[in-house]
Amino acid sequence: MIDLLMVEIPALDIFSDDPANLTSTVQLLLLLTVLSLAPGILILMTSFTRIVIVLSFVRNGLATQQMPPNQVIVGLALFLTFFVMAPTFSAVNEAALEPLFEGELSQEEAFEAAADPMKEFMAEHTREQDLALFMGYAGQEQPDSLDDIPLTSLVPAFAISELKTAFQIGFMIFVPFLVIDMVVASVLMSMGMMMLPPVMIALPFKVLLFVMVDGWHLVIRSLLLSF
Repeated sequence: MIDLLMVEIPALDIFSDDPANLTSTVQLLLLLTVLSLAPGILILMTSFTRIVIVLSFVRNGLATQQMPPNQVIVGLALFLTFFVMAPTFSAVNEAALEPLFEGELSQEEAFEAAADPMKEFMAEHTREQDLALFMGYAGQEQPDSLDDIPLTSLVPAFAISELKTAFQIGFMIFVPFLVIDMVVASVLMSMGMMMLPPVMIALPFKVLLFVMVDGWHLVIRSLLLSF
């Protein structure tokens, strides 16, 4: 216990004249910066965006207010993201992290090695017109290979492609719920019950339909097949 307490912690001095100490300090600051950006990287470079938007569309289509809660939707989307991205994360671990920890690669080489599997995943789900938008705006030439595509153009192109795909899936989810709302509203108007909110009457029917067709299974299956 005493030995653990006597472990020397390296000093953090950005004004040091020692180049080695300054380099370690800059590396530590860069590491903290990357960790602070990790949520944004997770959202914009993985399948998380599509999954969480589709799940939100399901809740809004059911009109169940906060059921399921935001924590459940985000948690489910997070674990589905890990499931979908497992092959990509494994490739990143084998190509970059393990060689980096063993001292076979430098940090710059590890970053380039880790970017390749992520690029492959994003490029597979990015529309050409979205990628051409950002590369054209940046004045970049048409790439000959995946290695020629910079992350600064690929990441936002992938993000808006995922948004479009998620809204397309969300539209298909909304259609049957919209039909139920229209039927219930028409029945209430024909019965003269115009003061009764149609949403209140349609809610149990939408939940019943969703349960009968095993809606969560169908939605998750469609999401997995979309990748």
